[in-house]
Amino acid sequence: MRVVAFVLLLAAGAVTGVAAVAVHQRWWSLALVVGAVVATVLALPRGWWTRLPFALGFVAVLGVAMTPRAEGDYLIPGNVRGYALLAVGLAAFLIAVATLPRPGRST
Repeated sequence: MRVVAFVLLLAAGAVTGVAAVAVHQRWWSLALVVGAVVATVLALPRGWWTRLPFALGFVAVLGVAMTPRAEGDYLIPGNVRGYALLAVGLAAFLIAVATLPRPGRST
């Protein structure tokens, strides 16, 4: 059951990342992305099988979107909104890692 939850939350994070990359250039949609990602990361229970896979899926999509395209440009531009989106991904990942349970304790 944990593996299924891991895969589903990883996919949910990836889908959220794709949507975030697609709409982050408008200020109101970037605010919606920030709210949705922060709310989801904080609403999920902390742990290796819940909060972390969502954050990993989200950050993985941002990592793929940062690679240069054949035209020489990027999906996430080097402007304030692009850097804000990357900061949201970093914050989601840091929250997920910082709230992992200590080794030897059950979740």
